[in-house]
Amino acid sequence: MKYLNIGNNIWEWGKKTYIMGILDITPDSFSDGGNFFSEKAALKHALRMVHEGADIIDVGGESTRPGSVAVTVEEEIQRVTSIIQLLRRELSIPISVDTYRAKTAEAAIKAGANLINDIWGLKYDPDMAALVATYNVPICIMHNRTTVAEYQNLIEDILHELEESIELAHKAGIKDENILIDPGIGFAKTSEQSFEVMRQLDVFKRLGYPILLGASRKSFIGNVLDLEVQDRLEGTLAVTAAGIMKGADVVRVHDVLENVRVAKIIDCLERV
Repeated sequence: MKYLNIGNNIWEWGKKTYIMGILDITPDSFSDGGNFFSEKAALKHALRMVHEGADIIDVGGESTRPGSVAVTVEEEIQRVTSIIQLLRRELSIPISVDTYRAKTAEAAIKAGANLINDIWGLKYDPDMAALVATYNVPICIMHNRTTVAEYQNLIEDILHELEESIELAHKAGIKDENILIDPGIGFAKTSEQSFEVMRQLDVFKRLGYPILLGASRKSFIGNVLDLEVQDRLEGTLAVTAAGIMKGADVVRVHDVLENVRVAKIIDCLERV
């Protein structure tokens, strides 16, 4: 895949690293839960991320941190659609929705979302793949498991399970050019396993799809640095740099300005 049509934008893979700014409309997300729960605060933060260079804003209405409390689909829809409608009136860049529920995804698309970011890789909701195909929108398929289970071979197992998700996409009629993959740093993986995925991130290019990396402020960084979530910027930037050098095409981050700057330098080194 050479490019992605997303909203009114065209992303050319290999030309640059695209930055996805995180906008959590939740009271309990691991990093910034509650900070942007009001529409006014959410809009202000989204506009700031756009000003700092974000290529897409990722709106989430349910925390996915370990131990978080699940919300009803009705509550999730209410949270994300009102913000997406507001952002769509103000922003020209794409908007994605971080959800694994087909009903939420459909409501978000109708509100103006351009991409579905599914942390369960089409495996949670049996209606998700068909919905994505029907609306012909891009989908980010992430690797996940219900528990941190024993891996026979970490990288090969993740590759195989991502291939299962890609097969679900194909069976539903999702176009190859609309698929991105995410190896799921921090999801059903220990800190050591997350680092191993980072070391071998380039192996996932074998699947033939653009790679989204979501590692911002995560615990595997905090465990090495012995720092709380709000103090993990430098560690995140190191992971961003390494990830781009290993083949990441999109980086999902909280701190947009700093990650944009790092990405520009690494792009100059790597994308020539």
